[in-house]
Formats: sequence, structure tokens, C-alpha cells
Amino acid sequence: MITYEYPFNERIRTLLRLEDLFEKTSVFVENDGQLEHHTALVTIFEILEVAGRADLKMDLIQELERQRQTLLAYRNNPDISEEALSGALYEIEQSSAALLSMTGKMGQYLRDNDWLMGIKSRAAIPGGVCEFDLPSYHWWLHRPAETRREAINGWVKPMLPLRDAAAIVLRLLRSSGHPKQHVAVNGQFQLNLGGSAAQMVRVSLNVDEQAVPEVSANKYFLNIRFTKPPAGEIKARGCERDISFDLTFCNL
Repeated sequence: MITYEYPFNERIRTLLRLEDLFEKTSVFVENDGQLEHHTALVTIFEILEVAGRADLKMDLIQELERQRQTLLAYRNNPDISEEALSGALYEIEQSSAALLSMTGKMGQYLRDNDWLMGIKSRAAIPGGVCEFDLPSYHWWLHRPAETRREAINGWVKPMLPLRDAAAIVLRLLRSSGHPKQHVAVNGQFQLNLGGSAAQMVRVSLNVDEQAVPEVSANKYFLNIRFTKPPAGEIKARGCERDISFDLTFCNL
């Protein structure tokens, strides 16, 4: 199955972007190549921009506390594993404590590094990080791979509490829904939501299905239009056949 996730609000959209960026950074930094490490560094700059929301940390702390209170209500429930519950509560509490220990503006230590900010400003220019533009960066890229990896991990480490908290919230969000099978007649599907407050919808299709969902939604209606995968067309064309898919509404 291939799953497409569509957030209904800016907060979940931001968490999904952070999840994607942190995952890319961890993958690229584990490689030894100069290009992979350059990509990891540029991705850290993207994390810095996405995480720049002033209220993001507090949003996560409040959401974790809300989930902690929800889980506490399951104490002494015979249908709930006490060991699993305690583990989940411990994870949330540790994540909240790590977030609270983060002081100052998110990523300010990176902004205070003139060398890194010089690379960041040049990286925004197409082809702007050639060796004649940034000779010191060119020198750094020729350091041993382990030296570069250690530096990149050091730059990203102070932001890891943000990654861990986002991972907990998104995991709880994804597990909150249950998939239901639907059919889009002639590639079109509409559902009356009746003012429900879902935070994210997940659309899952067989990986071999030659269709891509385009979702538009508000609290009253969900519309899904399936288009044919790009194959050199200038404009996406709609599928004119029935498409079977799973739909999951997620809400914390």
C-alpha cells in the first residue's frame, strides 16, 4: 500500500514537514559522500526555517500534556497493559522535559554561527556554493567523512527534542483512526463531514494502482479527485474509472 497524508491545519502540516526533514538529515548524514553531507547540512537549514514558529515548542508541550492526561485515565484498566501504558507515559514525560530544557529561540545557536549562515545564504542561490564562492566550505567538505558527520550531528543535536516530540504526536495521531474502504466512482469521491474536527486524513491505495489522489477539504466536505500518474503530460488528467481505496480520519 502507498499512503498519502493530508493535514487539515497548519500545526500538523508543520509537524509532517519536520518529520520529513529530520528523516532526510539522518539518512544523508550516515553516508560518507561530500554531496550527501552537503544535502544534510542544507536540510538542517530547512529545519531551522520550519521550526522558526514562535509557538511550536509550546504547542508540542501542551499537546504532550493533553495526551499524558488522556493516558492517565487508563490507569488500572484491566483491558490496558500497565507496562505499555507506563512506557508511553514515560516517553511523553521525557520528551516534555527535553522540550522544556530548550531555552531561547529555536536554532539560535545556528544563527549565531556566521560561517554556517554564510553557507545558508549562498545555498539559497542556484549554484551558489561552488568552491570559488565558499572556499572555506570547499575545504570543510574535504575533511574526513567522520569529522564532517560529527559536526553535522553536533549542529542538529540541540533540535532533536523537537523531532522526538513531533514523532510522538504524529504516532498518536496516526493510530487514532481506523481505515475504511471506499470506492471513487469514475475517479471522484465526496464525503459530507458534517462539521467534524479531523486533523488529518490518510488515503491508502494499492502500490500498483495507477492513480494519484488530489484532496481538498474543510470541516464540512471532503473531496478526492484521482488523476493519472504523470507521464509527460503538461496537465494532470483525471481517472475515468472506479478506484478502490482506504480512508482514515485521524484526530487527537
